[in-house]
Amino acid sequence: MKGRVLIIAGSDSGGGAGIQADIKTVTCLGGYAMTAVTALTAQNTEGVHGVLGVDPGFIEQQMAVVLDDIGADCIKIGMLHTAEVMETVAKAIKRLAPDVPVVVDPVMVAKGGARLLDADATDVLKRDIILIAALLTPNIPEAEALTGMSIADRTEMEHAAQMLHTLGPDAVLLKGGHLGGKTVVDLLCDDNGLQAFEDPRVKTRHTHGTGCTLASAIATGLAQGMALPAAVKRARAYLMAAIRSAPGLGRGHGPLDHGHTVKKSAQAG
Repeated sequence: MKGRVLIIAGSDSGGGAGIQADIKTVTCLGGYAMTAVTALTAQNTEGVHGVLGVDPGFIEQQMAVVLDDIGADCIKIGMLHTAEVMETVAKAIKRLAPDVPVVVDPVMVAKGGARLLDADATDVLKRDIILIAALLTPNIPEAEALTGMSIADRTEMEHAAQMLHTLGPDAVLLKGGHLGGKTVVDLLCDDNGLQAFEDPRVKTRHTHGTGCTLASAIATGLAQGMALPAAVKRARAYLMAAIRSAPGLGRGHGPLDHGHTVKKSAQAG
């Protein structure tokens, strides 16, 4: 099965993150990507210069027509910048796709530091969106914002992952890239306990869109019928290769090479 992934997220005009990164990722991993665009951003590698929200009713309409006609095997949620958008999306999923697994990347702050979530929307994120998640994929700053605790080492990561799991998602993948050290550790927490995934850190400034990419890669695996740990393992391998072969574009946090799998296929042929 190809794997149909409905992406509910914002657009990145620079092409490195948001729905642009999501579509590239799903496609390069053999899935079929669909979108419900929640916001437009004027964005490049140096930062977010403007945000234009999409009317919540139109977001719901995008979801409804796609799900009615094409359907979905997994839903990936990215940038939901207001409480109203979150409430609309949560209600639409419960009504239109109650049995479809949902991967939630709680996009709160852009790589360059711009806030992508209204300050008053965090409680709604917990109440409406995280509760319907099959998997929640926060980074360290997002986990700190959601738990109210500081995370400075592996032990605190483990505690935070367990705390986040109590908020209601079936599983949590807490990403450790913001911590120092030569190794990047991500922790998967579910009803079976904690599982660590580790890779050597790649020293680079080209990491724009890593969160979007990882979440969409996992969503693709789930849509294709993979078990969660296997989907996480493949997604991390894809992400690490995309970071290593980044094209070096822009003056700031540059984009990844999402198409590295396509290049390998072409070379093999």
